[in-house]
Amino acid sequence: MGQEFIDKVGKRIVEIRKSKKVSQEDLVERRGFTLSQIGRIGRGGINTSISHISAIAKALKVAPKELFDV
Repeated sequence: MGQEFIDKVGKRIVEIRKSKKVSQEDLVERRGFTLSQIGRIGRGGINTSISHISAIAKALKVAPKELFDV
């Protein structure tokens, strides 16, 4: 389940980000990620940390658990 879950969480982040009309660049500005990091998280290319999930949730103004609702 590992990589499959990572992929699903990444897709969920992209889904929420787009529904809120937040660009990848906005996340970079709001939370200090690099653009490539945001892209890799969205594609499931990296297994990101809980602290990054928390920061992304704050930037998207959602509860962290919503990012795991896959």
